[in-house]
Amino acid sequence: MLGGTAEARALAADLAGRGLHVVSSLAGRVSNPRLPVGEVREGGFGGPDGLARWLTGERVDALVDATHPFAARMTASAARASEATGVPLLVLRRPGWEEGPGDRWHRVPSLEAAADRLSRRPGARVFLTTGRRSLPVFTSIPGVWLLARSVDPPEPPVPDNVRVLLDRGPYTVEGERALIREHRLDVLVTKDSGGRMTTAKLVAARELGLPVIMVNRPPLPQGVHLVDTVEAAAAWAAQEG
Repeated sequence: MLGGTAEARALAADLAGRGLHVVSSLAGRVSNPRLPVGEVREGGFGGPDGLARWLTGERVDALVDATHPFAARMTASAARASEATGVPLLVLRRPGWEEGPGDRWHRVPSLEAAADRLSRRPGARVFLTTGRRSLPVFTSIPGVWLLARSVDPPEPPVPDNVRVLLDRGPYTVEGERALIREHRLDVLVTKDSGGRMTTAKLVAARELGLPVIMVNRPPLPQGVHLVDTVEAAAAWAAQEG
C-alpha cells in the first residue's frame, strides 16, 4: 500500500486484522510520521520502473494507492507499474470538500492559478495551507503577507513577508477562528484535500466571511479503479489478496 494518509492507516489496520500481510510505503517527506499497523517501508522506489521491479520481486498480489489526493506523480507511477506487472491497482481517495451556504469559494486548477488570483489582491493577508513545498509559488507576489502553516519547516531562506507556523491537525473551529483574527487574515488558500482533520479552517472562514481560493485536485490516470471509503478498499483488497 502506498500510504501516508489517515485512510491508509485505517485500511492497514483493517487488513492486518483480516490476517493479510500489509506493507505500507511512506514517501518520507514528513518527519515523525504516524506509522500504520504492519510492515513499513520508507523512501521512494525510483519511479514507475522501480516500483514495478519491487512489486515483482516481493510477489505482491494487490496494490492500493492511498496517498494524498495531490500526490499525482505517485499515483501515475502506481498506474504505470500496475499496467507493466499485471498487479491489480485500487486508488483510495477520500471525497473532496463541497461548497455550502455562506461559503465564498473560488476554485482554481493549480497552485500557479491560485497565486495569480492572489496577485490581484494587493495588501492581502493570506492564510496559506497548501504545504511547505508549494511556498515558493507564492512568496514572490508583491504586497502580500503569508501565514504559511505546515507540519515541517520549508526550505530556507524564508522571505520577510512570510511567517511560518508549524502545526499538525486535527484543528478546531475555535482555534482557526482565533488564528485568523490574531493575524488579521483576509483570505484562505488551500487544496481540496478533503477529510475531517482540516475542515475547521473552512468553517472558520465561512463564519468570518473570508474568501477561499480552493485548488482543485489533479486528474487521475485513465482507467483506474477508484473508491472513496476504507470499507470499500478493504473489501477489494481482501478479495484480491
